[in-house]
Amino acid sequence: MKNRNCILIGAGDLTVSQIPVGEEDLCIAVDGGFEYCNLLEIVPDYIIGDFDSLSESQAEVVAEIAKTAQDRVIVLPIMKDDTDMLAAIKLGLQEGCNNFRIYGGMGGRIEHTLANIQCLLYLKEHNAVGYLMDGTGMILVAKEEAVSFRETLEGYLSVFSLSDSCNLSLDGLKYCLKEKELTSSYPLGISNEFMEGQKATVTVHKGAALLVLNLV
Repeated sequence: MKNRNCILIGAGDLTVSQIPVGEEDLCIAVDGGFEYCNLLEIVPDYIIGDFDSLSESQAEVVAEIAKTAQDRVIVLPIMKDDTDMLAAIKLGLQEGCNNFRIYGGMGGRIEHTLANIQCLLYLKEHNAVGYLMDGTGMILVAKEEAVSFRETLEGYLSVFSLSDSCNLSLDGLKYCLKEKELTSSYPLGISNEFMEGQKATVTVHKGAALLVLNLV
């Protein structure tokens, strides 16, 4: 199956001045993320949410879009199990996407950021990969796989166990590990550093790990 990107734009803090959206990419505005789409002159393929975080003026715009293109607007109930972001992710999976980039998915209320981190694990468990994008880095999940990074990266890489424990190796970083067990109650993997000219690799032998990049 051909890889297809899904660009999700949420209502959290947006730390970039532009979002690259290719012609074949699926773009979904998630609730208040529709306001960011307008600011960046992005026309999303879908607008989904319960729209409790939209301003009155933007809610009116969405209502007008629904009149002429009802299939583009998906209104979710306020009382529901799935978050707006998870509902958008499920839509992207249904549309055949397997690479998800989430903008505006961090900042604000910390529980929203934590929920979106759980969404990354949801994607991994559904044969897809997701990234929480930030202006100076990103967050992703690795589960029993190897993830490598370019030799040109500068900054920090923190690794946390998402399962009760995970067994992993770190190569090409300032602090290397060989089949080390990390637990969810001890932050041993925080603030490692990329080394100039070295290809960094995180290999998760067992379990799931959260990778947080902060670049300079």
